[in-house]
Amino acid sequence: MAQRPTPAKKPVPSRRKRVALRLGAAGLGLVGGLALLSQIWPEADRSQEAPKTLTAADLAKAPTRSITVLVIGVDSDRLRDPLNGAAPLGPANNDALLLLRINPSGPLQALTVPTSLAVQLPGQRALQPLGRLYRIGGPALTADAVRELVGLPSEQPERYVVISRAGLRELVDGLGGVNANPAMEMRYRDKRQNLAIKLDGGLQKLQGRQIEQLARFRDPLHPDDSRQDNQQEVARSLLRELAIPEQLGRVPGLVRNLQGQVTTNLSEAEILSLLAAGLAQPDSVQFSSIPLAPLTSPPLNSSAVQNPPLNNTKQRPGGLATKGTPLRHIASDAPSPLWPTNP
Repeated sequence: MAQRPTPAKKPVPSRRKRVALRLGAAGLGLVGGLALLSQIWPEADRSQEAPKTLTAADLAKAPTRSITVLVIGVDSDRLRDPLNGAAPLGPANNDALLLLRINPSGPLQALTVPTSLAVQLPGQRALQPLGRLYRIGGPALTADAVRELVGLPSEQPERYVVISRAGLRELVDGLGGVNANPAMEMRYRDKRQNLAIKLDGGLQKLQGRQIEQLARFRDPLHPDDSRQDNQQEVARSLLRELAIPEQLGRVPGLVRNLQGQVTTNLSEAEILSLLAAGLAQPDSVQFSSIPLAPLTSPPLNSSAVQNPPLNNTKQRPGGLATKGTPLRHIASDAPSPLWPTNP
């Protein structure tokens, strides 16, 4: 009987090989486990991570000294409009004047200047409202008059910004609206100016057209004082909105987009530098107003010649109404200086 051949024994792996096989199996298991976990907890999309929280200092380097800027809001809808569409009809007037002192190491200071203040130009007998000077001599003449009225040093204001009503609306709408707090219900209609104001009082979010209405509204009982208060509320609301970290990223684009409705002797880099300082403490802005003498009617035998020149306007005891235009004077008990230099 033939003998069956003995089957060959399988080679037994060495101890080193067995360890390697086990490690390989463990590695495959780990990879498989991680693949399963990635389905349960996928890796975060880096592009969706929250961006760095911006601060005003990210806009630009702040200036090393205080800078005074005169902001002129004109009553034309757009800067190049031949007629302003307002009252009195004609070329643009200054409809709002705001002096800003940007302090790199202190709070922003803001002074509203009434456009109804009476001024007397050299060589002219009749008084003019301050608001008409832009029509006569542009930002240079306006700045000269504001300097004398407020008592600024000869080199101030160092810069100016002229913005149209459309520019104000575009700025507000570019921010998606701003939170403002009108002091009262505001209702007014003027068909000649195609103006209709309809605002409720209290804190609310306003769009560009509504902010324009707030800036233009005058309380009939206190027209000039209420106009100063409303313009301060507009400025305060804008500064707070611009300083929000989510809005700061929009600021450079807004500055560029507004170039068609703003004229200034500031460069884009200078604007961003001033904003970096001015927006650093948005809740600490110091607002000031110019106290006005009461509005009175002139005596029947008075004339514009009897009124003092520009540099003595502050000494007038009262206001004057001539030719339908209410002219105002700075109150005799107004503080001196009108606008303190130190914050």
